[in-house]
Amino acid sequence: MPKLKTKSSVKKRFRLTATGKVIMAQAGKRHGMRKRSPEMRRTARGTVIMRECDAQIVRRFMPYGI
Repeated sequence: MPKLKTKSSVKKRFRLTATGKVIMAQAGKRHGMRKRSPEMRRTARGTVIMRECDAQIVRRFMPYGI
């Protein structure tokens, strides 16, 4: 069997935890921070664990993990 390639965009955007959950950067932080509330800016800091329904799609693109 040939080797499967990992999607390059997935390598840059996501990582897996030891238990196989997908970690991603918090969404909605690219621009327009002044109009957002300070509370939203604080809670949107860092990374979050992706929901399982979306994580299944991402895991297909990284056949051997990252």
